[in-house]
Amino acid sequence: MEKLIAQIKQGKVWPFPGGIHPPGQKTISNSQAIARLPLPDKLVVPLKQHIGANGQLIVEKGQQVLKGQALTKPVANWSVPIHAPTSGTITDICQMPSAHPSALPELCVIIEPDGQDSWCALAPVTTPSQLSHEQLIDIIHDRGIAGMGGAGFPTYIKADSRKAIEYFIVNAVECEPYITADDVLMREHAAGIIAGIEIMQQLLTPTLTIVGIEDNKPEAIAAMQAAAEYNDKIIIQTVPTVYPSGGEKQLIKLLTNKEVPSGGIPADIGVLVQNVGTLFAVHQAVYEGKPLIERVITVTGNTIHNPGNVWALLGTEIKHLLDCQGFSPVPQQRVVMGGPMMGFTLPTVRIGVVKTTNCILAPDHDELAEPGPEKACIRCSACADACPASLLPQQLQWFAKSKEYDKLKEHNLFDCIECGACAYVCPSEIPLVQYYRVAKVEIKEQQAEQVKAERAKERFELRKQRLEREQEARQNRHKRKPAAEKSADEKQKIADALARVKNKPAKDDDKSAVAAAIARAKAKKQNQEATLEPDNSDVALERAARKEQARKYKEQKAASSTAADPDDKKSAVAAAIARAKAKKAAASEDESDNTTAAPTDDKKAAVAAAIARAKAKKAAQAEPAASVENDNSESEVATASPADDKKAAVAAAIARAKAKKAAQAASVENDSSESEVTSTSPADDKKAAVAAAIARAKAKKAAQAASVENDSSESEITTASPADDKKAAVAAAIARAKAKKAAQAASVENDNSESEVATASPADDKKAAVAATIARAKAKKAAKAEQAASVENDDAENETSATAINEAEIAEDKPEQTAQDKKKAAIAAAIARAKAKKLQQEGSDK
Repeated sequence: MEKLIAQIKQGKVWPFPGGIHPPGQKTISNSQAIARLPLPDKLVVPLKQHIGANGQLIVEKGQQVLKGQALTKPVANWSVPIHAPTSGTITDICQMPSAHPSALPELCVIIEPDGQDSWCALAPVTTPSQLSHEQLIDIIHDRGIAGMGGAGFPTYIKADSRKAIEYFIVNAVECEPYITADDVLMREHAAGIIAGIEIMQQLLTPTLTIVGIEDNKPEAIAAMQAAAEYNDKIIIQTVPTVYPSGGEKQLIKLLTNKEVPSGGIPADIGVLVQNVGTLFAVHQAVYEGKPLIERVITVTGNTIHNPGNVWALLGTEIKHLLDCQGFSPVPQQRVVMGGPMMGFTLPTVRIGVVKTTNCILAPDHDELAEPGPEKACIRCSACADACPASLLPQQLQWFAKSKEYDKLKEHNLFDCIECGACAYVCPSEIPLVQYYRVAKVEIKEQQAEQVKAERAKERFELRKQRLEREQEARQNRHKRKPAAEKSADEKQKIADALARVKNKPAKDDDKSAVAAAIARAKAKKQNQEATLEPDNSDVALERAARKEQARKYKEQKAASSTAADPDDKKSAVAAAIARAKAKKAAASEDESDNTTAAPTDDKKAAVAAAIARAKAKKAAQAEPAASVENDNSESEVATASPADDKKAAVAAAIARAKAKKAAQAASVENDSSESEVTSTSPADDKKAAVAAAIARAKAKKAAQAASVENDSSESEITTASPADDKKAAVAAAIARAKAKKAAQAASVENDNSESEVATASPADDKKAAVAATIARAKAKKAAKAEQAASVENDDAENETSATAINEAEIAEDKPEQTAQDKKKAAIAAAIARAKAKKLQQEGSDK
């Protein structure tokens, strides 16, 4: 690197390939100082004057603006603002022809100057060295500085380069014929250009700054050397006059012997290039606070009577420039924006000046002849020899004509700088540059379409993925999430619970199995076993427990059916009644256990429950016997008188009512006995069990005695003599009344005895035994009294004279008899009469 710097300081330059030597024609315009033109009638200021995005419009039609006031503000990358060139009124904002070979319309601001040329408030900086890097970049950006030598690249982007810059090159070559704007600018404003170079040095901190000037500009070279003599990091380097030595890549090769790679930029090799006009605008933006609103433009050509360089406000129409310089058009006059090599013919002179406009050329037919008709290529290779980018112009032209865009890119079409050297030397007068420009535009459009397609595809893929995620989320919404890993304490608790369930005493296998299944279900629910697939092990265990319970129930049912009566229907009825009573007894047992039993004594509670179950079972077994007796009586009544269906139905209804009443009485006795047993003090379970057994024995004996009396009375009624129906009816009524009274007395005695036994103090066993003996004696006495009453009933039936006395006794014994009882007695009497009449008729027949 030191060797290269030493060579540069010695003035060594390195040639680049190709190049041509067209006539310069520079002396026509560089002999006079830069002129300042009068204000035009209107200014057409395009919003896009640089590479990058347009700024956002911040003014409106009819608004008054000042000179230097911003018309737009940057809103995107590579966007710089546009400022008002002078003070005046915005008369319109509309589409106007652009400064482009296509002249496509673009949005422009039309300003009518007021002639005052009043500046807006400016903010000059006297000591830029005290500003930070960001502050200087903001100033350059806000003042709208863009490249003024070629494509109009935003200056703040180059000044804020993130790559290390070793060589900062100032392009002052101005190699194209006729153009002398940079030449006269260096002559008159060399100090300002050097000041702009120093600002860029502060931003870029390069190792060396090289100002390249062609050797056909001796006055400019002298002025720049004088201005930069105090800065030893600035070298004024003279280069030979060869076109296109002013190209960026060609100038880098000339001054540093470095080559920019294909498709790359100078910053890739540590080099940055700026035009002298751009550096002078940077100087004005920082030191004077002025935005970029004017530039130097060369107006020349044989049809211009006063050729030279002028300060032109941006937006000034080309017609105004030509008129101020003495324009005398010829038939089929051509006006070219730019030089004869790289410029383009304007479709109209009503186009405004932009930041990249450096020359307006108005030649006559002899000066710049019209190209002739295109001829076939003779393959002379002159175009390839003249190309400064080492391309194959002939091959590129063939690919461009056939629209083989892939091959154009393979042959580095975009490395072409459109200098026009190939077309200049072509003997067939083929407009090669025009082919290249059209091909570049088409390729860019194709690439833009591909980018749009790729973005659309990317959006489609993203949307597809989003829909799939939403669908998956909907499917998994009802699935349980996996539970967190259980801690050691939780696992130990589960193990202990399972152990307790397994070690529980097997008193009742059914309940144990059910309890184990419930315990497992609760443990599973408590620990929230969350698996996506169900676990059927617990269900299988519960099903096995139910099957075992059903099997035992079937065995119990089979055992009870063998011990019962051969009549299947009656056995089923009796079994159903027994099960219902057992269920009711179990429910009352659970309630009494929950309300009165002490939870601290499990053994006593179990004994009480066993006693209650035994009572219920005994009552259920006693019930079928009563049912059989009722059925027998019903059958006798039904067969007694087949001739009288209505009376038989009445008798059957009476029999069913009696059976139902007897069953209810038995149920009430059982329930009362069970409640008494459960309400006793659990302190002495043995005494309570003894008392309950005594009470059950008394109740059973009383019921049997009542049943015997009923049977005897009914048989006497059916066998009585048919001679006296009235006596038979009276006798039957007397018998039923006495039987009912005896049953009520026995029930009351049983209740008293049971209550005495249940409420007796468990502390005195001897008293409990005495009470039980007294109860048995009373029951025996009641039975004897019932037998005596039966004998009296027989005597009364034989003696007809005693009927009235017996009826009076019945009336005295039953003073509380209601109308319903009388009605029942009448029905019974009617039945008895029917039976007696039937017997009488049968005797007559015999």
